[in-house]
Amino acid sequence: MNIHEYQAKQLLKQFGAPVAEGAVVMQPEEALKAAQSLPQGVIVVKAQIHAGGRGKGHFKEAKAGDKGGVRIAKSPEEAASEAQKMLGATLVTKQTGEDGKQVNRIYLEAGADIAKEFYLSLLIDRASSRIAFIASTEGGMNIEEVAEATPEKILTMDVDPATGLMPFHTRLLNKALGLSGDSAKQMAKLARTLYTAFTKSDMSMLEINPLVVTGAGDIQVLDAKVSFDGNAAFRHKEYDELRDITEEDPFELEASKFDLSYIKLDGTIGCMVNGAGLAMATMDIIKHYGAEPANFLDVGGSATTEKVTEAFKIITSDPGVKGILVNIFGGIMRCDVIAEGVIVAVKEVGLKVPLVVRLEGTNVDKGKKIINDSDLDVIAADDLDDAARKIVKAVQG
Repeated sequence: MNIHEYQAKQLLKQFGAPVAEGAVVMQPEEALKAAQSLPQGVIVVKAQIHAGGRGKGHFKEAKAGDKGGVRIAKSPEEAASEAQKMLGATLVTKQTGEDGKQVNRIYLEAGADIAKEFYLSLLIDRASSRIAFIASTEGGMNIEEVAEATPEKILTMDVDPATGLMPFHTRLLNKALGLSGDSAKQMAKLARTLYTAFTKSDMSMLEINPLVVTGAGDIQVLDAKVSFDGNAAFRHKEYDELRDITEEDPFELEASKFDLSYIKLDGTIGCMVNGAGLAMATMDIIKHYGAEPANFLDVGGSATTEKVTEAFKIITSDPGVKGILVNIFGGIMRCDVIAEGVIVAVKEVGLKVPLVVRLEGTNVDKGKKIINDSDLDVIAADDLDDAARKIVKAVQG
């Protein structure tokens, strides 16, 4: 689960992180009052969408102007004007794709006297099964580009969960960022604050880019991006209030209601499988035979007929889907349950595209009999390779 920048900063502020004063605007008429509530001086006007690269993005609408999604205003009136231009407009960045995202929220923030910019993030390092700090002196830039061009400027540091963050960790951070004196003390305190916030809030990613040192030598969180671990959502019912469903894909949102793992992609072949590993293998072999998957959909190991039916409905409701591949390897999941779900779904929504079904494992004979006795126009497959070749051939004519 992702949240907006202003929400991330509000959360970090609760843990004691140094963030500037700000105000969120959701209606154009709120903009001037919100801007006037901030300290006088420069005001930064930031579009709030779940995507990076806002400052270098562009709006589709002429009324929004061509300054990007992060703008500098020198008065409350100018800040209000810029906010009103961006509200309701569609912002396109490298991460949104050409469709862009509609801006429904604006964050107004007091400007900062920036002397230095750094990059700092915390994430789960799957290789070490630990929380890792990533820091760089190249703040404000795309960290992937820094890693490729100047990897020596990036510090990656794992934290042993048995000990937590130790003094030597903060010394390493300060050395990597070239901080000393009071700035180094503030950085050490911030590192402890962020580690606590990360663990207490069950985050999966916390990115601050840029983290800045002001002209006075103070550390300040200038931008923040937070993602929470969905597996820990049951411990944080308060996060439901932070969810912005307008930022979520409607198909993925519908799938979440039925506990389905669904991610929309740009291809033409819809995939319904059981198990993330099988889903990845299915998508890979579709690409191997020259087509592209339209989705990642994992019905899980304990799906019911009802869940399978809803999963099939979601796939068929995507106008980009030109063919469907059902690939089930029954272990805990039973092939007959999948077959029943497919039959029910097809009877409800109809079948207008080619459908290839490959079943193997628990109750496979029952599953195949259900499919064969249904009189559906289904293409049977013996194995994954056979299934992929058949659905790609059917879709491509």
